[in-house]
Amino acid sequence: MRGHAVRRLGFAVVQALFVLVATFAVTALLPGDAASVVLGEQATDEQVATVRHQLGLDQPLLDRFGNWLSGLVNGDLGRSLVTGAPVADEIVRRFAATAVLAGVTLLVLVPLALVVGVVCGLREGSRTDRVLTAVTLFLHSIPEFVLGLLLVAGFAVHTGLLPATAAGTDLTARPEVLVLPVIVLVARQLCDVARQLRIGIAEQTRGPVAEHLRLLGLPERTVVLRHLLPAAAAPAVQQLARAVEGLLTGTVIVESLFAITGLGTGFVEAVQNRDIPQVQGYVLVFAGVVVLGNLAADLVAHRLTPRRELVTW
Repeated sequence: MRGHAVRRLGFAVVQALFVLVATFAVTALLPGDAASVVLGEQATDEQVATVRHQLGLDQPLLDRFGNWLSGLVNGDLGRSLVTGAPVADEIVRRFAATAVLAGVTLLVLVPLALVVGVVCGLREGSRTDRVLTAVTLFLHSIPEFVLGLLLVAGFAVHTGLLPATAAGTDLTARPEVLVLPVIVLVARQLCDVARQLRIGIAEQTRGPVAEHLRLLGLPERTVVLRHLLPAAAAPAVQQLARAVEGLLTGTVIVESLFAITGLGTGFVEAVQNRDIPQVQGYVLVFAGVVVLGNLAADLVAHRLTPRRELVTW
């Protein structure tokens, strides 16, 4: 276990280094010039050249990359080209809203996928299995923005049961504004996580371990919860890590749709304004969450995976 953790941690470090290089390279190749963004379209060539020098854009690419890395080591993500404010402060200001949205989504997604996956796995091929599988697959096939618009039209515009947006609202003070965004995010990810758990439970139920435990007289609840579920959960945990990646991309759409001031809307605004330092900051945050999520999921899945130990006498 320790050796696997060290190897996986080393791989995560390599991934992080690749993310740093890729982030800088992609943002450096974006169309448009940051100096032109700062000055506007009416700026003269001399003014653009002066601002390019002030921003360090006239330096060689490797020198700019080295300066950017040294700033990251010191916790400096640079300053916004639009507002002039530190990028780190802007990310911290928006992080809370995205963390609340993603956290509530996971609190709903994990137990719901657990129930659906276990029920379908234990009743493989039954009517219940077919109905739940069809419903989750149908919800998964609907794009986030389409499902979001349908929910807003049905529960906000026509009935007024729920608020349509969270504009100017504290998510913790008015939790009802989270209902529709959470439904959209959960509906998209539920199918994959529940399906992986269903497959694992179905395989474990038909296996010799389950049969042996039942012959020992253990209650069915004990067999499922204490023995079959941990063994079947390993692929579901890895799928949950991929669901976190889906949540990150989903928040970009959902936050824009429901006017939530989070990392997703901040990233969209930074791209629209060609604010390169902010784009780099948001990409690093998203990539860091993905790398850490995959690392945690891999370690947990490795711990849950049954394995035989060779005992020497």
